[in-house]
Amino acid sequence: MPDFAAPLQRLIDEFRRLPGIGQKSAQRLAFHVLRTSRDDAQRLATALLDVKDNLGICAECNNISDAELCPYCRDPHRDRSQICVIEEPHNILPIETTRTFEGLYHVLNGAISPLRGIGPEQLKIKGLLTRISENSIREIIIATNPTVEGEATAVYLSKLLKPLGIKVTRIAMGIPVGSDLEFADEVTISKSLENRREM
Repeated sequence: MPDFAAPLQRLIDEFRRLPGIGQKSAQRLAFHVLRTSRDDAQRLATALLDVKDNLGICAECNNISDAELCPYCRDPHRDRSQICVIEEPHNILPIETTRTFEGLYHVLNGAISPLRGIGPEQLKIKGLLTRISENSIREIIIATNPTVEGEATAVYLSKLLKPLGIKVTRIAMGIPVGSDLEFADEVTISKSLENRREM
């Protein structure tokens, strides 16, 4: 016999399929939906379907967009000579919140991971090469994640792009501001020493 009525159990099961949501969280979310008004549930359902029906991929950079071009690619004030290469669309937000980068983005939609069967051909690298050949790109900033896969992707891109005669940089990695050295692992400290700068 199921623990919950079938419609509630189906909702719990659907919430459990979301990343980072376990059984207890799925139950809390399902009971929250159960307690809300029909209008609130309808707004949630409409928002979910709206995301699926009205969002696509930017034709230029592969970011999520509600038009042919995303807001960054449409913005005439962005520096079109710089492209920051990232793994996923959600990686844009942390960079944008700094208010220091004014260039464009290119989303790879993943990172090289031989163990998961993801090679360079599965990533959106071809579009990046097209953008470089058709525009006056001065610098490519590689901002892939500081993981084994992210590093492999950064090295691959660097070797691919440097012969094109443009500046290729990698975001610095190291000790976070406000952190303590005693809590940093040896790889982080090693990267901090490598990326040191003159004061």
